Amino acid sequence: MTAVAGDGGAVTRLGSGGPWEAVYGYSRVVRAGHLAWTAGCTSTVDGRVAHVGDAAAQTAQALRIGLDALAGVGAEPGDVVRTRMYITDRSFADEVGRAHNVVFGAVRPVATMVVVAGLIDPELLVEVELEAWLGDR
Repeated sequence: MTAVAGDGGAVTRLGSGGPWEAVYGYSRVVRAGHLAWTAGCTSTVDGRVAHVGDAAAQTAQALRIGLDALAGVGAEPGDVVRTRMYITDRSFADEVGRAHNVVFGAVRPVATMVVVAGLIDPELLVEVELEAWLGDR
């Protein structure tokens, strides 16, 4: 993770070095006080889509990327209070939901799953966003 300057310490912004962050001007994760949010996380590893054609594996990879980003600002999986899942075909809903359950079944954050027309790379089947509450940490 790389820090993004300009916030005077009140807000922490970290990047992962992903292919679109610098080009499009966003952070992988932002923490402001007790809250932290990830940008949309996909199954992009080293600039390439991993697990092409496998929505469940892409979900697991995207959730790992999101949780790694949250760890960079002090959050743990149990701190996640909301997830959003964007899928490119409703037929992926069950496998994406089950992959989400593997990670968050005990945590049970609120969740939204939306079918979208497409993602930035046509090989991407799912994108996730995570929000965490860190309490007094």
